[in-house]
Amino acid sequence: MTSVQKPIVVVGSINIDLVANAEKIPAAGETVRGTDFQVHPGGKGANQAVAVARLGYPVQLVGKVGTDSFGDQVLSYLQQTGVDVEAVEKHRGTSGVAIIAVSPDGENSIIITPGANAHVTPDFLNMHHGAIRNAGIVLAQLEIPIETVEHLAKLCSDESVPLMLDPAPARALPDNLFPQVHWFTPNETEAAFYAAPTNQTHLSDSAQIARALLNARVENVVLKLGSRGAFLASANGFSHTIPAFPVKAVDTTAAGDAYNGAFATALMLGMEPVEAARFAAAAAAISVTRPGAQPSMPTRAEVEALLETGKGT
Repeated sequence: MTSVQKPIVVVGSINIDLVANAEKIPAAGETVRGTDFQVHPGGKGANQAVAVARLGYPVQLVGKVGTDSFGDQVLSYLQQTGVDVEAVEKHRGTSGVAIIAVSPDGENSIIITPGANAHVTPDFLNMHHGAIRNAGIVLAQLEIPIETVEHLAKLCSDESVPLMLDPAPARALPDNLFPQVHWFTPNETEAAFYAAPTNQTHLSDSAQIARALLNARVENVVLKLGSRGAFLASANGFSHTIPAFPVKAVDTTAAGDAYNGAFATALMLGMEPVEAARFAAAAAAISVTRPGAQPSMPTRAEVEALLETGKGT
């Protein structure tokens, strides 16, 4: 008899990404000539859900889109990718939009207008409490209201469901939220934001940054360090560095989302954290070699092939 896999549930933003490629990212007051323009489905919540779906694991997305054409476009793509969108509702008004500038080396600068994402409220989560209760793990980010993330953390804690929080974009969080987070997964910029208030942290030292975050009573920390890999640390004293796979980056927009989706998937497949982090590193490496956020997410076969060869492109 085959056991039923508990789905991964992602609570978060659903956007449309308007992506402009240019020879450089403009400084304040500067206009630069673009080289290309694309429109892609995006949003950190949707990106992470697609990352899981592309890896072949059951995933449900909880969020909102607008009643505009962007909302229809994103919903259609999510369904085609295999994401369960039963808990995605339409809110009268505009969908979330991200305006993204990408440089030739794949680095990016992003402006987000939340649109319907601002209406993902605690009451909305209560309507989908069942999905959260039945999840194997819940993923969240900070492109929805903070009070909603705080309420989600309590729901997960009450139901004993692990919560993985990607604190992006970095925003002030209430102290009582951290102990309810099972996995805290900032990138370098976000980690510096949350560690800096300690005034005792050398922000170039991954171990000290992780320790500062663990001191906030987070159970486990995964520092996403871009081309330098990742650093895992736990409240029990365990720590480990995971090197990145060497690749030629084209677009780093959704690397962190690819990482989180793959890390959660690997944990649900029964991998230990270090093995899961290596699996996630391979997924993120593949994602940056392709343009766009959701279109860049790799399949499980692609990730396993990179893990086998150990070589990037």
